[in-house]
Amino acid sequence: MTPQAPTPAYRRLSVEERRGQLLDAALVLFAHRPPEEVSLDDVAEQAGVSRPLVYRYFPGGKQQLYEAALGSAADELRLCFDEPREGPLLARLSRALDRYLAFVDQHDTGFSALLRGGSVAETSRTSAIVDGVRRAAADHIMDHLEADGPGPRLRMTVRMWITAVEAASLIWLDEGKQPPVEELRDWLVEQFLAVLTVTARRDPQTAALVEALAEDV
Repeated sequence: MTPQAPTPAYRRLSVEERRGQLLDAALVLFAHRPPEEVSLDDVAEQAGVSRPLVYRYFPGGKQQLYEAALGSAADELRLCFDEPREGPLLARLSRALDRYLAFVDQHDTGFSALLRGGSVAETSRTSAIVDGVRRAAADHIMDHLEADGPGPRLRMTVRMWITAVEAASLIWLDEGKQPPVEELRDWLVEQFLAVLTVTARRDPQTAALVEALAEDV
């Protein structure tokens, strides 16, 4: 008789491991379906556990699970802009956008539902989570610009560009992910330099940054 492979030993998950497993399952579902179309039964099935177990970890039901999953996704999005301060700035920005657009590509439906709003799962807490991602991205970019005490025009320009990146990402999804992602990335980098150039006409601080960035082009 052919010896059978030993049955893998069952390993009881820790609280954090189990919670992470449920969040991962929820993120997979929210990535491809709007929050209102995902049930706790769906999450339980995706994770391979019972519905009562999901409730044990998220007694607030789907809303609590959605907010926790959204927070986990927000942490991942924040990391997209956490680029080492090495090499030319525009090259750093390109690498950050590569990660950001990869996230958008992998979580297309969920990303659209998240940023467009209007979901029945949307609350002041979820809106604050999304706004936190935008502010974190702006802070990372300001750090890379190494501006000494950035003024309001520079801060506004950076935040306007982040809004444009979000809008472009949503339109890109609507357009069937066209143009190719590499072209979209390069286009967004060029737009960043363009909006800084416009602001530079009114702001000496931004003008000095544009002059320094000209060496990257």
